[in-house]
Amino acid sequence: MSTSSIDAVVLAAGRGTRLGGAIPKQYLPLGGRTVLARALDAFLAHPSVRRVVVVIGPDDRAALAAAIGDRIDRLAVVVGGDTRQGSVRAALDHLAADAPGAVLIHDGARPFVSAGLVDRVVAALQDAPAVIPALTVADTLKRVAGGTIIETVSREGLAAAQTPQGFHFAPFKAAHDRMSEMATDDAGVMEAAGHPVRIVEGERANFKITTEDDLAIARAALPARPAIGQGFDVHRIAPGGPMILGGIAIDYPFHLAGHSDADVALHAITDALFGAIADGDIGHHFPPSDPQWKGAASDQFLRFAAERVKAVGEIAHLDLTIICERPKIGPVREAMRARIAEIVGLPLERVSVKATTTERLGFAGRGEGIAAQAVATVLVRV
Repeated sequence: MSTSSIDAVVLAAGRGTRLGGAIPKQYLPLGGRTVLARALDAFLAHPSVRRVVVVIGPDDRAALAAAIGDRIDRLAVVVGGDTRQGSVRAALDHLAADAPGAVLIHDGARPFVSAGLVDRVVAALQDAPAVIPALTVADTLKRVAGGTIIETVSREGLAAAQTPQGFHFAPFKAAHDRMSEMATDDAGVMEAAGHPVRIVEGERANFKITTEDDLAIARAALPARPAIGQGFDVHRIAPGGPMILGGIAIDYPFHLAGHSDADVALHAITDALFGAIADGDIGHHFPPSDPQWKGAASDQFLRFAAERVKAVGEIAHLDLTIICERPKIGPVREAMRARIAEIVGLPLERVSVKATTTERLGFAGRGEGIAAQAVATVLVRV
């Protein structure tokens, strides 16, 4: 079998119900790219792969285009079935008109497949009709029912299957066409048809994202580059209290005037976070011309910015300086730190709040307004 006739199928039609959320897991951000984009790129870049087919849900074309950008022009897009087998069969039917010598089937929720792993599967396909990567089971296995252990299961001879799984195309398609019952993976189809399946060494990093914990582990596994953003904001002071500042209400006979609650401190931090990931500014995301933000609490702006950062990395540190003569910040400093840390989901020790005056110079010195500046240190996953 010539290695020039290997095609890859990446399955992305599933809904990812175990992870939850409105977006299927394959379209979730993972660093600067989506989960699916990382999986596809591994095959698009591999010299042994002739063409790549991505199998998607019937309503996912827009999500796919957003997830992978202009790389969509290098893919064949096939709408999948109601089951994994149905999706694989749809891809095989698409490939049959110009059938490859072999096909690789990969889960779109495994973003860290390496070129070396693809190499091992491809090499083993030279003299085996079916090949899968697998890992030796290291944990003790228990059979349970109703929350109680029934027995300890021997690990001897057990392996955990991964993808990409590779198959000679003709026997694999024939086995799929004959298969009526469900198989949990593609190797099971070949096993049921009586074909031997060879094992090559898998990789621990090639795990499937199934739960929130998996997604968190995947994001933490990415290399990171530091990025720094700065924010600055000013709001004038108007009669009537309380004053909303640093996410808390301060008993004071004046308030900050603005379209929202005018929390100058949270606005500065919000812009610092947007700046660190080059994601516009607070006016872009929450325009003051939009009436829905009239009187809005600024904690929602900051929470939104923090979520935007967490989609591509993590917040390492926040440093806020409030510039005013009054009110005095010292007595409420720790309450501000705690509230900001709560909003963005950071440990308290990674949030700094400071205050200074202008020695009675300028608008702040005259008590006409309050200014705030913030610096956000972010680790962007790449």
